[in-house]
Amino acid sequence: MTIRHANCACGRLSLTVSAEPGRISMCHCHDCQKRTGSVFATQAWFPEDAVVVVGTYKVYSRTADSGNTIHFHFCPDCGSTLFYRAEAFPEKTAVPVGAFADACFPKPRVSVYEARKHNWVQVPEDAEHYD
Repeated sequence: MTIRHANCACGRLSLTVSAEPGRISMCHCHDCQKRTGSVFATQAWFPEDAVVVVGTYKVYSRTADSGNTIHFHFCPDCGSTLFYRAEAFPEKTAVPVGAFADACFPKPRVSVYEARKHNWVQVPEDAEHYD
């Protein structure tokens, strides 16, 4: 079993995952662009019981374009989002892939909201594509 560690920018909030990701996805929606400050977000989804969080966090909740509520958990000191949970995926936890700081992390297999994708962004050809 692979054990992975992720942390926020200042290191005060961290997590350990003891499972392989069930889904790795790229999201091109405008809210993810604003949240990350980048042109898309990439996240890995894990079983909730395989994620152990250490440290204090705050929660920001919003309603996604899909109509589902997402709860973002972020460090109150540096502001990094370390994980989130979506009501559409009960018992799952998403972790931004960049929080792992692992250049060998598996590539995304799903790309969503591609109608909002910046035209220069390259999505893996073998990924599932959704508008």
